[in-house]
Amino acid sequence: MGTSENPKVDEDGEPVKYKQNKGTGKEKFKAQQDGEKRKRKGKEHAPFGNYRNYYGYRLGQGFEEDPRLQVFRKEWFQDKDCLDIGCNSGLITIHIAKKFQCKSMIGIDIDNDRIQDAYWTLRKIGKMESSEQSHTSPDGEGQVLKSHSSSKRDLSEIVSFWKENFVQNWDPHPGKFYDTVICLSVTKWIHLNWGDDGLITLFSKIWRLLQPGGILVLEPQPWTSYEKNRKVSEATATISRSIMFYPNIFQELLLDKIGFRTVEDLTSNLSGPKTGFNRPMLAFRK
Repeated sequence: MGTSENPKVDEDGEPVKYKQNKGTGKEKFKAQQDGEKRKRKGKEHAPFGNYRNYYGYRLGQGFEEDPRLQVFRKEWFQDKDCLDIGCNSGLITIHIAKKFQCKSMIGIDIDNDRIQDAYWTLRKIGKMESSEQSHTSPDGEGQVLKSHSSSKRDLSEIVSFWKENFVQNWDPHPGKFYDTVICLSVTKWIHLNWGDDGLITLFSKIWRLLQPGGILVLEPQPWTSYEKNRKVSEATATISRSIMFYPNIFQELLLDKIGFRTVEDLTSNLSGPKTGFNRPMLAFRK
């Protein structure tokens, strides 16, 4: 029997460690070797947290709604230009655009494979939405009628995905600003790969891209999560030892150094979170 196409992952999106076969001799040795190869392969291909099955673990294999959307406010997104940094396969990006009726929503990710996954997800959800909105007319002629106004925009007109490295080289058109930026479970990977300078670049660039009064929705990973993933590559292992700005001072950095005016802690409003959703959720206003 073949192995599963999407490996199981833990709460950080990291492939679960394979258990050794309890056979003896050559069987045990081969099972151990195979397990180590699979673990190394998983780490090599996700140095930025770009796991293929990340949302499959956090949400299941369907397209159910992300529980974090419970604490997001409609006024942050409705008729607003929005940006999702580190969108992975685009599931929460699309759900926000659909649920809150964004004017525009751009998802960016460093991994081209995840961007392709995101466009697949967008097409899939778009087809599901079209099917739900249509029905056959009662005259039996098979004419398709829309249950919503024809002026309603398709998701494909609202949502787009770009393959970009936000920290190093991504820059929108001059004069382009956003009303809301979301950055969910991304800070650790930027921090481990580009250090304190990369983290400050991330926060500073977000601040510059936001409209006055704009919102940053931030879900930072705790330091314990860094310790678990710091050896994902030789570079991250080295950089992790030089980090001075720990996650517990991010709020202070964003308010006192970057220039955000206020912060609201949304964490306590998350009800019944699934595995991997027990992280701080903060909303900063420029």
